[in-house]
Amino acid sequence: MAREKIKYWDIFPILSKKAQYNIIFGERSNGKTYGTLAYCLEEYFKNGDEFAYIRRWDEDLVGKKGESLFNGLIANGVIKKLSKGKFNTVIYKSRAYYLALMEDGKVTSQEDKPFAYAFALTQHEHYKSNSYPRIRKIIFDEFLTRGAYLPDEFIIFQNVLSTLIRLRDDVIIFMLGNTVNKYSPYIKEMGLYRIQKQEKGTIDTYRFGESGLTVAVEYSDFPVKQKRSNIYFAFNNPRLNMIKNGSWEIDIYPHYPRDIYTAPDFNEILYTFFIVFEGQIIEGNVISKSKNREDKKQEAIFLFFHPKTTPIKKDNEYLVYQQDANPLPNYRRKITKQTNALERRIARFFAKDKVFYSDNETGEVIRNYLIWCKS
Repeated sequence: MAREKIKYWDIFPILSKKAQYNIIFGERSNGKTYGTLAYCLEEYFKNGDEFAYIRRWDEDLVGKKGESLFNGLIANGVIKKLSKGKFNTVIYKSRAYYLALMEDGKVTSQEDKPFAYAFALTQHEHYKSNSYPRIRKIIFDEFLTRGAYLPDEFIIFQNVLSTLIRLRDDVIIFMLGNTVNKYSPYIKEMGLYRIQKQEKGTIDTYRFGESGLTVAVEYSDFPVKQKRSNIYFAFNNPRLNMIKNGSWEIDIYPHYPRDIYTAPDFNEILYTFFIVFEGQIIEGNVISKSKNREDKKQEAIFLFFHPKTTPIKKDNEYLVYQQDANPLPNYRRKITKQTNALERRIARFFAKDKVFYSDNETGEVIRNYLIWCKS
């Protein structure tokens, strides 16, 4: 039986939107980075446009990690084809990429000027005094993460862009990410409010008033019905759906313990508070369940989170945690910084693993909120 030829992601549909920002997210290994690098290289050979490659951490650009960026294009002969045989490899030094010709294992010629530069957000302070007038394409790779984002990362990213763009308006930005985490500061900061419900294989556009700014967002698909490699990831684990089909990665969280005293004589919510994170409102309940009021040895006390479907009332007196500062006395920002006995009691539920969730989506919100608190 003939095998289906693998087709990879195509950059030109999103380019047709003529947006300043082009955000492409989807499953791993569907050709996002390869296709974008190939396009930027082609533009360099056509008109001399240089480009920038950005990562969050400096460690992602050090040594072999930085050197290997163009390995796929080198191995497939793309550089040799675009340069009409003049070059066939890339040399990486001092955070810059140079075209070169390698013969019999030795570099016999090399361009004097780089065609691309590498930048790390963690090193943004070092770039302010430099100028890059020929950069007209910018790639921010792996902009989505399940780990920690930098404090004020979106502002840092914008400052790096300002350094590279200066006063020009002819620069195209590509932001590439795997579907590892839908709760990203970029989604909120850029106002991409439809992204969490966007369908796979579609391109959505956002326009910002009379400014002329356009952001195109593509939920990229893998253009084959079934990848042969999926056989290795067929376990019953929702986190693997990102690898298999590009769905948002999500963990498994402990759900409400309904097997504890399913028909109790006494069931009480001791306290209620709220967490507001990336536009999501989550209600937290400190719950006590026991067979009767006197049987304290059989009492189960735990913390339960579930979505709140209505806004928090303005006259609400319950404790509210949210990212934005609020002068009202019942508002806090970080649950990791306790200021009174109640807040310390709430924090202890996490330390004792006595926290349960209505669903895995709610667990993801709280997980990302806790990461933000520690950042």
